[in-house]
Amino acid sequence: VVYTLISVCCVLGYEWAGMTWLDAIMHMFATMGLGGFSSHDASFGYFNSPAIEVVSIVFMLIAGCNFATHYVVLSGRSLRPYATDPEAGMFLLVTLGSVFGIAIFLDVHEVYPTFSEALRFSAFNVVSIATTTGFANTDYALWPFFAPLWMLFLSSFATSAGSTGGGIKMIRAIVLYKQVYRELARAMHPNAVHPVKVGNEVVPPNILFAVLAFGFMYMVCIASMTLLLSFSGLEIITAFTAVVASINNTGPGLGQVGPANNFSVLTDFQTWVCTFAMLIGRLEIFTLLVVLTPAFWRK
Repeated sequence: VVYTLISVCCVLGYEWAGMTWLDAIMHMFATMGLGGFSSHDASFGYFNSPAIEVVSIVFMLIAGCNFATHYVVLSGRSLRPYATDPEAGMFLLVTLGSVFGIAIFLDVHEVYPTFSEALRFSAFNVVSIATTTGFANTDYALWPFFAPLWMLFLSSFATSAGSTGGGIKMIRAIVLYKQVYRELARAMHPNAVHPVKVGNEVVPPNILFAVLAFGFMYMVCIASMTLLLSFSGLEIITAFTAVVASINNTGPGLGQVGPANNFSVLTDFQTWVCTFAMLIGRLEIFTLLVVLTPAFWRK
């Protein structure tokens, strides 16, 4: 019900901003599911409308948050759950902080004539890629390389668990960061007790081990499939970003699979590798890999 209510608001927002009803409905599905498909080849560049882009940004951010949190907010009629949710605040901080950071970066490199224009294109494309949506209103692959690379990095972890986004999810990134910090603290104070806490809850050891294993397998999958694509003849930037975009279900990568191109340049073998990466990313790594182990098929 919550998903449906927000979706209706998204349709109305798009229509109010200038889309036709058909475009509004189609782009609502692509926005709320963070799927990124558009009814136009130029994606949001076709509309060239700041108002439509603002509506899209708002609902991409909403879809990138945990829908259970939205439910608690709407049922309790209070915004307090957003403040107490350990993921929501970090998701917004990292994503919006990156929007302003990349806008400043683009302004310093004089990619756009004014800061307001740099902020407009930064806001839409950073939120789109960070939430693994994949909409674009410009060919951001032409920006200085750091900007699109940082955007793809965000797609690996920015969205919340319980959202429609891809990647390892913000909650795992938080746990991994806190575990690294704990190991640094242990190196300085071996006898001190440093529990890993998320919010007010201590993370049990079995959860820590599971997150560490997941993070390790996530990196192994990216590295191995990048090597496979590189072995098949694909240049390294295209190979790496194609795998990252596939395993995070982001859509566009860089190089030959950038936002102004598509994956049709890949060979059959390269397409199968990216297909497998998309399955791993959407079904969760262990869910799919356990089926490929001999022990799974033994009685």
